[in-house]
Amino acid sequence: MIHQYKNNGYNIVLDVNSGSVHVVDEVVYDIIPLVEKALGAECPEEELEGEIFTALGEKYSKEDISDAFAQVMELKEAGMLFAPDIYENYIIDFKKRETVVKALCLHIAHDCNLACRYCFAEEGEYHGRRALMSLEVGKKALDFLVKNSGSRVNLEVDFFGGEPLLNWPVVKELVSYGRSLEEPYHKKFRFTLTTNGILLNDEILEFVNKEMANVVLSIDGRKEVNDRMRPFRGGQGSYDIIVPKFQKVAESRNQTNYYVRGTFTRNNPDFSKDVIHLADLGFKQISVEPVVAAPSDDYALREEDLPELLKEYDRLAVELLNRKKAGKGVNFFHFMIDLEGGPCVAKRLSGCGSGTEYLAVTPWGDFYPCHQFVGREEFLMGNVDEGIIRTDIRDEFKTCNVYAKEKCRNCFAKFYCSGGCAANSYNFHGHINDAYDLGCELQRKRIECAIMIKAALAEAEGEESNEKE
Repeated sequence: MIHQYKNNGYNIVLDVNSGSVHVVDEVVYDIIPLVEKALGAECPEEELEGEIFTALGEKYSKEDISDAFAQVMELKEAGMLFAPDIYENYIIDFKKRETVVKALCLHIAHDCNLACRYCFAEEGEYHGRRALMSLEVGKKALDFLVKNSGSRVNLEVDFFGGEPLLNWPVVKELVSYGRSLEEPYHKKFRFTLTTNGILLNDEILEFVNKEMANVVLSIDGRKEVNDRMRPFRGGQGSYDIIVPKFQKVAESRNQTNYYVRGTFTRNNPDFSKDVIHLADLGFKQISVEPVVAAPSDDYALREEDLPELLKEYDRLAVELLNRKKAGKGVNFFHFMIDLEGGPCVAKRLSGCGSGTEYLAVTPWGDFYPCHQFVGREEFLMGNVDEGIIRTDIRDEFKTCNVYAKEKCRNCFAKFYCSGGCAANSYNFHGHINDAYDLGCELQRKRIECAIMIKAALAEAEGEESNEKE
């Protein structure tokens, strides 16, 4: 499978199955789809070049076509163009794989001190009641993780909410308890914290910097954008309170092992300005993501918004590329892509591992496939006292992969997004093996932009190297 596109002056060709990326001239760019079509029709290779001369002879010289055709066929022979799908035959064994739990999202607080308008957790309540996780429930959750992690050494626990700092004493106790389990059980915990920052102080920051491998700091960007969607319950904005605190966190962690995370909505389709605003505030690790909301919500993104949103990603990509070349680069989460190695096969096929390797735990100890399913009783899998009771739910999520989703089969992005979010699929289509169409369009654009940035930086490095020689 081949995906070709033009972006920021580059002709880019992605060979989906091998993962190879090529920046090519116009002749090669025009020849590749002709070769792909001919190969699909089982045209003999010895006839291929003649057919291409016929198709492109009026546009390019015979010599240019011959040279370009030779390059294309050389890449084909090297397995870097028109590569076969090596994953589909693996899928039967993949579905039968034994899974272990490697990560928990601990809902340490089903309560929040903000009233974010787009919050899927309904101000932290998750379709239920306000509650704080007890130390006892948290310990049982960590015991479950250790017991069900098999031989896996590295385990991940995210303190989530609501707002986890509302239950800060229990967070600290659970970190201490987790550390006490590491040596006797040959495990290593990687703790993370997601916070709106309102309650952050020096004492908390000291502990976070000692114990938390990563910190997610919630802010939407410009003051007017953030305060419109992330106010207190009384309506006053949160921007002025959190910005200096977040800047302090970023600097205290040497601009690594954290990221500021925002959400853009229909209210700010010019979201690239929010990314740049965060960069100008000094943040080096940034994620600003599209809201996922019911079409009836006034801030929900709609299909008619797509043309402008896609252009906005292109604008952002060029701006971040220019900043990188000027030595002022930042890491934008959705433009970070590994073209050399990439994720393992399981990650490529099934993504985050929700419902199998990753579970969410409510304050009272119930298990759900992930935080976005919490409160939906049809996805209640078990609890910290009895373990996983609904193994049928786990088995359903084990079958969730890019080949189980018809929309993913012929999508060039499938091995990068791994089929997208199961919760979004369920929310929009009623089952987990579909795809959220608007989100898919944005994801494809982000991948195209990410590859373009890689290509441009590689070109700049090559030019710099040639100048040195």
